[in-house]
Amino acid sequence: MNRAVLAVTATAAIAAAGGGLWGVREHLHWTQTSEVTLVAHAAAQAADEPIYYRDPDGRPFYSLTPKKTPDGRDYQAVPASADIRFEEEPAAAAAPATAVAADRKIRFYRNPMGLADISPVPKKDSMGMDYIAVYEGDDTDDGAIKLSPGKIQRTGVKSEPAASRIIRTAIRAPGTIQLDERRVSVISMRSESWVQKVANVTTGTRVAKGQSLMEIYSPLVSSASAEYIATINSRTTAGTGAYGRGSRQRLMNLDVPEAAITAMEKSGVVPIAIEWSAPRDGVVLERTAIEGMRAQPGDVLFRVADTSVVWALIDVAERDLGALAVGQPVLVRARGYPGREFAGRVSVIYPQVNKDTRNARIRVELSNPDFALLPDMYVDAEIDTGSPQAVLAIPESAVLDTGSRQAVFVERGEGRFEPRVVKLGHRGGGYVEVRDGVVEGEPVVVSANFLIDAESNLKAALKSFSDAGAQQ
Repeated sequence: MNRAVLAVTATAAIAAAGGGLWGVREHLHWTQTSEVTLVAHAAAQAADEPIYYRDPDGRPFYSLTPKKTPDGRDYQAVPASADIRFEEEPAAAAAPATAVAADRKIRFYRNPMGLADISPVPKKDSMGMDYIAVYEGDDTDDGAIKLSPGKIQRTGVKSEPAASRIIRTAIRAPGTIQLDERRVSVISMRSESWVQKVANVTTGTRVAKGQSLMEIYSPLVSSASAEYIATINSRTTAGTGAYGRGSRQRLMNLDVPEAAITAMEKSGVVPIAIEWSAPRDGVVLERTAIEGMRAQPGDVLFRVADTSVVWALIDVAERDLGALAVGQPVLVRARGYPGREFAGRVSVIYPQVNKDTRNARIRVELSNPDFALLPDMYVDAEIDTGSPQAVLAIPESAVLDTGSRQAVFVERGEGRFEPRVVKLGHRGGGYVEVRDGVVEGEPVVVSANFLIDAESNLKAALKSFSDAGAQQ
């Protein structure tokens, strides 16, 4: 008002001084221009004035008035131009309120910081931030969540369609190498014997089938050998054929090697000591035979094992038993040979569970042509339990698992996301089988879905507050 009075007074003075109408018009133009400049300058200063003060270290401490930290530092002033708004889009904030109201009706206003506080009329919080308007249709009865394009871009929401995929599920478990029980031979005497001589064979020596191991003298074997030779030399006697076969069988019952019996038949001489040979190709695991020692029936003198084929005994968790089956391919990696793999298949699933470790055991037969795998060696197994058939699958990151149920968010377009409860199956390779809840081709949120879930929980809480207020 004061500026208007001064302008009128100045105009009258100019006219009285003889400036005429032209002078008055020039003066009025200068006055209007100055007025606009002063208003703009005042608005700029108001925009730069601090609206609150924040902690200088970035901690969540704020104040409406200047303040100092406990160590004497000033809080940082935050002008209106530097304030950050997350809820409103620039275009939406600039749109006239009457235009918005003409399209949709405002139901209530909610706290800008996400607190469970609503208001039926426009309001500001303790920091001077405007409450956010919630329009009809923003929260629908079908449970869908609607987000603005700006919020979707800021939070990094990404979707991927559900599609048919082959899921490779691998069970990884530790184990040890053991000998094949069917490829171990024990050399022991079946009668009282004496070790006359032992070959140059020690524990760890690899032997071939038929290779001489030791020479044994046994009175019982010598007696049976003499009887057999006597029957051979008297074959012309009637009825000696059957008696001769019985004598040979007696030698076989005493576990005399076949090569020694054949040598006696050819020479017709009873040897003082019988040569005992290796029953198979393999490695000597145990040698207790010593020259001159006395061996009682049943004493183990040699133990030989064929290690060209070994077993891998794998301990798998009890929870994985349902996915195991005989014939599944297995890759075994020995810790002593990094980068090397041994391929095999599940041959036996043992019918028992360890009561202490709650592990089940499976057996895998492995070819060991270069004898690299040794008994009791630690190995790591990877069992492929996946199905070759394609199933409907989604990324594992899309699943929100509460423990009692699993859910995903399905994108319905225009910023709308619908929560769905799903039933899951096998997992593997970063994907999980979906047996119910989603159809092929539907896009599911795979990134920032926990933010959408938080928004859903917030809107559900606000809706309960608004419904309670309406009932009151």
